[in-house]
Amino acid sequence: MTEDREHTCLDSSKQKKANILQCIGRLAYREAGFITKNPVYLFCGVIFPIIVILFFTSLMNEGVPTDMPCGVVDLDNTSTTRELIRTLDSFESTQITDHYTNVAEARKAIQRGDIYAFIYFPEGTTRDLLGKRQPKISFYYSSVVMVAGNMLFKDLKTVSSLGSAAIGKAKLNMIGKSESEIMAFLQPTTVDLHMIGNPWANYNVYLSSVMIPGVLMLLMFLITTYSIGTELKFGLNHEWLAMANNNIWIALTGKLLFQFVIFFSIMMGYMWYLYGHLCFPHPGGLKVIILLAFLTVVAAQGFGVFAFGIAPSLRMSMSISSLWGVVGFSACGATFPVFAMDSIIEAVAQLFPLRHYYMIYQMNLFNGYPLSDAWWDITALTIFACLPILVTWHIKKAMVEYVYMP
Repeated sequence: MTEDREHTCLDSSKQKKANILQCIGRLAYREAGFITKNPVYLFCGVIFPIIVILFFTSLMNEGVPTDMPCGVVDLDNTSTTRELIRTLDSFESTQITDHYTNVAEARKAIQRGDIYAFIYFPEGTTRDLLGKRQPKISFYYSSVVMVAGNMLFKDLKTVSSLGSAAIGKAKLNMIGKSESEIMAFLQPTTVDLHMIGNPWANYNVYLSSVMIPGVLMLLMFLITTYSIGTELKFGLNHEWLAMANNNIWIALTGKLLFQFVIFFSIMMGYMWYLYGHLCFPHPGGLKVIILLAFLTVVAAQGFGVFAFGIAPSLRMSMSISSLWGVVGFSACGATFPVFAMDSIIEAVAQLFPLRHYYMIYQMNLFNGYPLSDAWWDITALTIFACLPILVTWHIKKAMVEYVYMP
């Protein structure tokens, strides 16, 4: 009798699991039908992510901007200043496009956006250099375009320093000093500079690795909340729950399963394109890539469900998702370090999934440190994935009781 009861319990357990899997399969098939018929899913879930990936990576395909327009105001007009201008023009980042007669005219050119910077040689620059009277060579640059302004500032500062060095070298040559003695005097300390991880200073590596995942996470937020909200909007909520045997966990699993397959495929395609095709540095290896893609998708879906759970309205939940996704770009720390922000903002930054994505990327994928160094960020993304636990009862209540109000 005891053995018969055990067999009966086992058969009942297997049957229950089989029924759950069948329900999930039917719901996933139903969701696949919605996705294939609704152009919103197709565009936001597949077409637009591909456009975003290609747009951002091709936008900076040169890696570093070159030949940025720069102007010159040369009131001295001597062989020395002309040589400095030719030296500035030979730099990879700078291209001398215009000469101006005065500073006011060059300033207006910057304001119009014709040039990003200009250098000003006042009258008597060469005479003061030869007389050791420290002439003032001025340069002006625009920080409206941050990358262009900073790179031109570096070139302008370099060429300004070369003026006195050229005069000093000529004088030392005249008194018979050797080349090694001259360089030891002009540059007593040589700087050996190495950029770790990205020796090419490729801006595409820095920006595409954060901007694109941020946009993809935003789309995942929106699609997740949209797919749940439309059940209420189109009056399909009771049918959805009935197909899940009134179990909200089965209903959510079936709905999100097919979406997960699409999102994860997009993320892995993005990772392959960046690290396989474009050969972005990734010393962390394949296991970090797969783990990061998986955590990103489940965290984004988890937050999308949570957003709908705390505000079970299509409009409100999508607004929350949009806000969280957009603010995440500023709070992730990719363009301005979080530790330099106000302490309150630094604490709030931990509430954005993109912040933890960026930390895992820079520590484990970009720099190759062990996953244990990013234990908090991995835990945080896992917590985001588990957020639906807090709101499933509210979602079920909404599906049973709420009436959609347009």
